[in-house]
Amino acid sequence: MAVHSQFRLLGQRRFLPFYLTQFSGAFNDNLYKNALLLLITYSAGSVMGLSANVVVNVAAFLFILPFFLFSGIAGQMADHYEKSRIIRSVKALEIVIMLLAAVGLWFGWYGLLLVLLFLMGTQSTFFGPVKYAILPQVLSDDELVGGNGLVGMGTFVAILLGTIAAGLLMGLESAARFIAIGVLVMAVLGYLAARKVPATGDLSANVPVNFRPVRETLHLMSVAAERRQVLLAVLAISWFWFLGAAYLTQFPNFARVNLLGDETVVTLLLAMFTIGISLGSMLCERITRHRITLVPVPWGALGLTLLGVDLYFAVPEQPISSTWWTLITDPVYLRVLLDLVGIGVCGGLFIVPLYAFIQHETPVDKRARIIAALNVINALFMVVSALAGILFLGVFEFTIPGFLLLLSLVNALAWGLVWRLHRRVPVYSVDN
Repeated sequence: MAVHSQFRLLGQRRFLPFYLTQFSGAFNDNLYKNALLLLITYSAGSVMGLSANVVVNVAAFLFILPFFLFSGIAGQMADHYEKSRIIRSVKALEIVIMLLAAVGLWFGWYGLLLVLLFLMGTQSTFFGPVKYAILPQVLSDDELVGGNGLVGMGTFVAILLGTIAAGLLMGLESAARFIAIGVLVMAVLGYLAARKVPATGDLSANVPVNFRPVRETLHLMSVAAERRQVLLAVLAISWFWFLGAAYLTQFPNFARVNLLGDETVVTLLLAMFTIGISLGSMLCERITRHRITLVPVPWGALGLTLLGVDLYFAVPEQPISSTWWTLITDPVYLRVLLDLVGIGVCGGLFIVPLYAFIQHETPVDKRARIIAALNVINALFMVVSALAGILFLGVFEFTIPGFLLLLSLVNALAWGLVWRLHRRVPVYSVDN
């Protein structure tokens, strides 16, 4: 079988419209979510009598709650109905939500905007299972790692750009109105891309759709546990989201307290971490030689631990006031930056082969439900990550570098898990 670069997929209709659809969705989610949090923090003062600090945490809860409520139904629907039809329906719903959001932003109706954040989380919940379940149906086995690498890169770049766009728009006069126009335009563009996604032709009438939110979400766990190796891969990916959420959450205070940095330092840390994950995601295809294998995974896990330990020792004991320029010119600060890039690269090497393995190893009629189960466990791990941050930073009074060091050492257990897993999994050649 001829082997080509993963980037050629961006020129093909079977992949490009889907790629643009998921990219626009991730961008819009983060543009809306971060803009709303900034508006609440700096403009609203209070919402429904609650302080800004309380409302920000309520907002985070509202966005993640649908993953626990509706993932079971979302997985069933993605396994039952034709996938391009679901993609178009979800993106059409996004236009409706963003139209209401534009009205709420225009007039400053923050209560409505919080409700719509829950609906955006719901829309993401129904798109998630289709996002990864469709790839094995439109890509051959030798394209699966490369396709997942492109999706992983696109997702993190979209998150970064959406976050930066929210911050830039907040600096404008009439920021809320510009954001209102932006989220609506992105929703329309996403829907137009979704209309070009080719039909997959799959339809499984044997998969019932039961509208029992919590019960069906709990049932997902038994579906995911049917194959032990797949379940271990799911848990490994969720652990990465635990670790990644901890880093992303701590960046603002890490930059302010430990690097004495301004807001440009926060943006640079986020950018370098994201670029690292994108590079790692892209490297997976070359390292695996287009095969479905877990060989890069334990090396990625080992790098996460070693570079996380080095980051602890790289943080200056007596920091000086810094900007983004300080980080790229001062050797002490540059070491911090390079560690974060390396951690991102290792993260990409860690998760992309695991996603491809799960897609390859799950039956087509259960694939979306297992991806839905993965989304639930990811969400749970991110919630626990936030609670761990509160416990160790707030109660036990760890420093942020100390907390990240602890997580890097705990990650050594994940390295042991994925090392054993990769030893038991065969290498699937491109001819499979």
